[in-house]
Amino acid sequence: MKATPTTVRIDKWLWSVRLYKTRSLAIAACDNGRVKVSGQQAKPSRPVRVGDVLTVATPELTKTVKVLQLIEQRVSASAVAESLEDLTPPELYERAREVRQLNGFAPRPQGTGRPSKKERRALDGLEIL
Repeated sequence: MKATPTTVRIDKWLWSVRLYKTRSLAIAACDNGRVKVSGQQAKPSRPVRVGDVLTVATPELTKTVKVLQLIEQRVSASAVAESLEDLTPPELYERAREVRQLNGFAPRPQGTGRPSKKERRALDGLEIL
């Protein structure tokens, strides 16, 4: 039986709880100062412990999460909820959704397919810079 670790590398943990798609992206985020532990920048090799509060900046928003469980392997999306507690205020999610819509991302009704050339030109005309 495998013993649970007391610490895990921060880049490995960020990847395993699906905050970054690849471990390379998690390493790059740490190197660029987008990941902070208790307000201090974290290197990719920094150990994470249960109870640490992480601030993770992604292109859409800045998430604040608390470490509840240490994992080294990528787990299913449903199991991620057991490993972290999301402390991000709901207003930030709403603001990120509004920014996405302003940047030209508008969801289309399901089943309508790709926009035609005429529809695409109309969508490009609505673009706000």
